[in-house]
This record gives sequence, C-alpha cells and structure tokens, in this order.
Amino acid sequence: MIRPTSITAHRFAFSITIACTLAALVQPRVEAKQPNILLIFVDDLGWRDIGCYGNDFVETPHIDQLAAEGLRFTNFYASGAVCSPTRCALQSGQNQARIGITAHIPGHWRPFERVITPQTTMALPLDTVTIAESLKASGYATGYVGKWHLGNGPEFQPDRQGYDFSAVISGPHLPGRYRVQGQAARQPKPGQYRTDFEADLCVDFIRDHQDEPFFLMLSPFAVHIPLGAMHEKVEKYRDKAKATGKDLPHPVYAAMIEHTDDMVGRLMETLDELKLAEDTLVVFTSDNGGLYKRYDYRESADDLVSSQAPLRGEKGSLHEGGIRVPLILRHPGKINAGTVSKEPTITHDFYPTFVELAEGELPRNQTIDGVSLVPLIANSSSKLTREALHWHYPHYHHDRPASAIREREWKLIEYLDGTGDVELYHLPSDISESENLADEKKGRTADLKRKLNNWRQTVSARMPIANPSYDADRAPEWWSMKTGNPIPSDQRKRFPPTEKD
Repeated sequence: MIRPTSITAHRFAFSITIACTLAALVQPRVEAKQPNILLIFVDDLGWRDIGCYGNDFVETPHIDQLAAEGLRFTNFYASGAVCSPTRCALQSGQNQARIGITAHIPGHWRPFERVITPQTTMALPLDTVTIAESLKASGYATGYVGKWHLGNGPEFQPDRQGYDFSAVISGPHLPGRYRVQGQAARQPKPGQYRTDFEADLCVDFIRDHQDEPFFLMLSPFAVHIPLGAMHEKVEKYRDKAKATGKDLPHPVYAAMIEHTDDMVGRLMETLDELKLAEDTLVVFTSDNGGLYKRYDYRESADDLVSSQAPLRGEKGSLHEGGIRVPLILRHPGKINAGTVSKEPTITHDFYPTFVELAEGELPRNQTIDGVSLVPLIANSSSKLTREALHWHYPHYHHDRPASAIREREWKLIEYLDGTGDVELYHLPSDISESENLADEKKGRTADLKRKLNNWRQTVSARMPIANPSYDADRAPEWWSMKTGNPIPSDQRKRFPPTEKD
C-alpha cells in the first residue's frame, strides 16, 4: 500500500520530469559558432618556395608554424596555370573553363603558330554568385585586400561582387594607390612595403569585425615579379647565398617570400591578441605555380627566380611545377596539428568548403565544380568522392596550349597546338614527369583522352582553331592582344637595349 505522502512525492517528481522535458523542447537550440575564415592567397608562390615544403634557404617561420599547428596538403592544385583563371574558379566555385577566363586578363601576346588561341573573357560576370555573396547570406562580414585581376572597370571590382570592404590596386608596381571601398581610405605610408600595408588593412578589418563572423581574403601581390624587396632582407639573402653556394631562389625573391611570412606572422598575432585563433579557419595557398625565370627577353643568370624541383615546369605550364601549390589549413581544436593530406584537391574546392562550415547554402542555379574539404578537415586520411581534376589552358605562355586531367595516380596532358602530342605520367612514382608512358600505356592514354574531351564538351571549353595562314617562316612573330598587329619577338623586350645587349 502506497502512502499518500509517497503518492504526492511521485507526482511531484513526475511533474518535474515533464517540466524539464518541455523546457528542453521549447529552449532555442544553441548553434555552433560559425568560424571566421581568413584566406591568404599569395601570388605566384611555388610548391617548393617555403620551408615546410622543403625549401632550406628561405626563412618562413610563421608559415611553417601554421603547418605545424594544422593540416598540410601535398597534392593541392591551383585551378589554373596563371592568376585570373584560378581567381575566377575561387570566386565562382567553378572550373574557369565554364566562364571562359582561361588566360590572365586581358590575355597574352600570341605567336604566329599552327593554331589561333581563344580570347579570354575580360571580367568575372556580375551574375556570378561569388563566395563572398554566399557567405554574406550566412551573416558574414566580407573583406578583400590586394590583387583582384578579374576585371579592370570599377563595375567589376570586389565591392560589386559581395565584398563589404575592399582595397585593390591594378598592378604590382610601386608606388601606387589602392582603390578602397567601405573603410577608412588609408593609403601606404611613404616607403612602406606593400605587404606591410596590406597587413595594416587586414588588421583593421579583423579588429572592426571581431564580434561577428567574417570572411577576409588577402591576396598580396608578393611574390609576383617585378622583383623588389627591402634592402636589409635582400642583403641578408645575398650573404646567405654566398655562404651556402645556392643559386636559387634569387636573393630578392627570397626576401619577398620572407616579407610575406612577416605578414602572416602579424595576422596570427592579431588573432591571438583578440582571442580569435580558435574561432578562425586560416587558409594559406597560392594562385599558381612558381616562376622559374623572369621573361625580360634577355639571357642572363640574374633572370632566374626560383626552382620547383623535383617538379617539372613553372607558372604557365600544366606540368606539376605550374599548377601544384602549397595549401595549409589551421583551425585549433577543429583540425589536428601536424597532419598531412595526400588527397588531390583544387582551388574551387574552397567554395563548398567555406559554405558548409558557415552552415550556408550553395547557389541553386550555378554549377559548383568544387568538392567540400570538410571530410579532410575531420580526418586527413579521408578520400573525396571525385573522379578526376581538370585543367584547360589553351594559350601560349611558358608552354604550348594544352588541357590536362588527373585521375587518382595518373595524369594526362594533351597539347592543343595541332601537333597531337600527348603525355601520360604516373605521379606517385614520377613526380618529376620525366617518363612519358603514353605509348606504353595506350589503353589508359586513350581512356583519359576520351574523358578529358568529354569534360571539355560538358563545360563548353573554348578551343584553339587552326591558323589557315600559318607559315613556319613567320613563327618568330608575336601578335599583340591589344592591337592585333605582329612584332618580331626580338623587339619585345620590356626595357630599352643596353650596351650589354
């Protein structure tokens, strides 16, 4: 027999249980904090240009610390062999061949050769839903600092493509004024090195938006030519080159890399000072492979800039040296320190990655070619569900017009200059792309050529066309994209002839 007092006690306990359950149902769900995203997108930095990727000459302690505290990718690729295509892919989430930005804007001189190369699209279309616009829809403050190179008119600048604040300049030469939108219109101090000023702008943006989620893209002009750095750093590397007997990288180029590392250090210090480090995903990468030689149309040892060995090629080529670049992700507490991913990944993967982390939505009417890297953030040994990576660079630059496909371990390059040349490489055993297996592996070569051609048709890739007026004797002529007129290649020097020439 249950006593009345016991019945009362049981009823009271039951009432408390029901009340707690109802309270849990009506309480608003506490959302996970959206991470800040800081994307550092260096210009022309090669895969082997920094310490954590094997460079034992240049000093990059802050970038190396990022790798030690985060996730380093060994098979990450730029979407394009030069700047504008990769920048297009990043902003759109698409392979740039869909949009037609296949060369740097406004395009290269082209030689009088067997094929006529297509004209590149001159600006990122305004109806493209950019990564900034997608993140703004998720409540992010958005900022852009540095090089844009996706259209020259004021109507095509970052402030028209979803960035609340932007500070951009049209070229890499100093001195110059930044076009600043949405923040105090400060300009560089007299004699201030560009990466220092760009860091100033970024620090201001982070301070101004520390109480809300932000997406900040920093795209310094370093380490793009023309070579230029502060005297003390240059002399440091000149002395170091003499002491070590190293020819590359060029001392001025090495100093530019260290300036970039200093900039990274300042930004990490700011995140630490504001206690934002654990709330911020830091992404460090490059827009294309490194430059081997300054193409000033002179032959001298001083023209040599850097080496991507053991990778073959350089910026402007679809060999590994032109498209394989560093990628480091750091997010304390979310990414395990000192981890490495060997999974093939590419620039336009950032778009779906950032949107997923921001708990946002991808554009409904815009194809997204990228694949989210979130599984790799959770487990660096994961594999992505993707069949292949593709590149399309139908232009003469540091190599001939070509397309390429990487399907897991295999990579095929198909030249589009009318020669029919094809190259096939097994990258795990031949990272230097020194042994062309196209004749030995005819079945795989045919299969990858077919898949590459099907992909080009799917994205409506613009192709070179046969030159009906081709004359081998006129091959030394180069044609201006601006005037449409030819000029002999030996007259294309950027500087007046000297007594040495």
